[in-house]
Amino acid sequence: MESPLLASPPSSRRSLLLSSVSFFLCLLCASSWGDPRSRSCSEVRQTYGTKGFSLDTAPQTQISGEHLRTCPQDYTCCSSDMEEALLRQSEADFRGAVDLTSQFLLTTFTQRHRKLDEFFRELIDVAEKSMNQMFTKTYGRLYTQNSRVFQELYTELRSYYTGGSVSLDDVLSEFWARLLERMFTLVNPQYQFSEEYLECVSKHSEQLRPFGDVPRRLRLQVSRAFIAARALVQGLATGRDLVGRAAKLTPTPECKRALMRLSYCPLCRGLPSLKPCHSFCRNVMKGCLANQADLDTEWNSFIDSLLQVTEKLQGPFNMELATDSIGVKISEAIMYLQENSVQTSTKVFQGCGSPRPAPGRSKRSPRDETKRRFRTYTPEERPTTAARTNLDRLATDLKDKLKAMRRFWATLPDTLCNDERLSEDLSNQERCWNGQSRGRYLPGVTGEGLVNQINNPEVEVDIARPDSKTRQQILQLRTAANRLRHAQSGNDADFQDSSEDGSGSGLGERYSEDWPASGPNLHNQNQNPNSRAGPGQGKPPRGRDRAPKWTRPNQHQNQGDGAQSGAPALQPRPALLLLLLLLALTALYWR
Repeated sequence: MESPLLASPPSSRRSLLLSSVSFFLCLLCASSWGDPRSRSCSEVRQTYGTKGFSLDTAPQTQISGEHLRTCPQDYTCCSSDMEEALLRQSEADFRGAVDLTSQFLLTTFTQRHRKLDEFFRELIDVAEKSMNQMFTKTYGRLYTQNSRVFQELYTELRSYYTGGSVSLDDVLSEFWARLLERMFTLVNPQYQFSEEYLECVSKHSEQLRPFGDVPRRLRLQVSRAFIAARALVQGLATGRDLVGRAAKLTPTPECKRALMRLSYCPLCRGLPSLKPCHSFCRNVMKGCLANQADLDTEWNSFIDSLLQVTEKLQGPFNMELATDSIGVKISEAIMYLQENSVQTSTKVFQGCGSPRPAPGRSKRSPRDETKRRFRTYTPEERPTTAARTNLDRLATDLKDKLKAMRRFWATLPDTLCNDERLSEDLSNQERCWNGQSRGRYLPGVTGEGLVNQINNPEVEVDIARPDSKTRQQILQLRTAANRLRHAQSGNDADFQDSSEDGSGSGLGERYSEDWPASGPNLHNQNQNPNSRAGPGQGKPPRGRDRAPKWTRPNQHQNQGDGAQSGAPALQPRPALLLLLLLLALTALYWR
């Protein structure tokens, strides 16, 4: 029987034969090209090798992916060892990216802290050098003999600025008290004063106002400037240290796996040049940086406080003007006391008693030596600071840098994903790695912070367990911002009792109610002439809680000859009388 194929016309047989051959060739191509095991992994091996890994465990062609623990278990170019190595590499890449992005913060805080600290220290040194030179030139030996009083002032100011537990009010009060004691002896060379007598003088200097309003004005200017300068430098140091700690991340296991899926699973699928979708990247980064994003509120408050203190230092709390004014205002105070020495001495003699005339007193008065007023350096004479700049320039530069730091931690995921090396551009979201294959990433992007990660599709985050290190950093930011806010008001957070309504004496005390308004006390001093403290002799610091009531020094000194002076031999104390009365009443009650 004749075959149907042979019985058909020749043209039909040829068409059927060609169709059969074409079908066979298609099957052959499909079986060869469609088999994943025949796909080469040469490009993957090359990329893997450039990262420093050995190619011994890298397959030549794709293999079955059942062994994969993080990437999709499809045919793959990654062995188990490769996946483990790339998992560690993805974590290192993530740490490096965060560290590089935060380097701007760390560099800014470090460099600006160093420059401003150097600048403020130099301002204090230059101010002391300026005053020492000009006072030596103006007042001569009267200054050099008492220069220790001024040296101690600058020593204490440096101690405060560098973080010492020193109260500026106490420092300035002590200085004005010491200066008053020295100046009072200089304007009254015809008398001899004991240390107790001079203590009486300084104790009541607030009511005397021997230096006029100068101590109050100097205290306000110096305190505000030094408090702001110290707070700013300490704040920059806090920012530097906090950024260094916050940028040292410890990713969770869930974060590490998400980073692997984001960065190197395309490589294992044989698509080394395929970048992750932008939204995919944002979800992974938001999940991995959830705790850092919670720094945002306190971080912004901290940055704003730094900005406001910097603006204060450019304006009313200017450190340059404050340090320059120290010598000028001290000279004004000396001149005020010189010009009003008669009235001041009269009040002192009324309250503290008449001093004893000095034996062989000099007819020459030192007043002429102190009448020349201190002058500051001209711009040409002024020593150049080590920083060779000025506060306004430093402050302007710092403010520009600080403004760029706001919302850094909240926007860090977006900043990282905007890097073209880490994710695909927003304009190409159809042909990017979506975590499984090439294509659009469909899930939405989660919000910022730990709480919002409850619905993160890429990173499983335990929102009920905030990171303890992050909580501690939030507390540090809050404390630093609070200190800076106090400095904006001219107050030191360590000394909350400071106020702006200081008296003219600068001693920070209230008036004594028992200071005599009139009527000189005729009791004379009967003291050892050698009991007077010489220039430069140290005295213990005075406390701020000095008793307002006082006993005149000559009442103690003349107890041995009370009959001659008319002074009572014993002063009954109200507290003692009250105690005796209480005892008497108790005895009557128990009878």
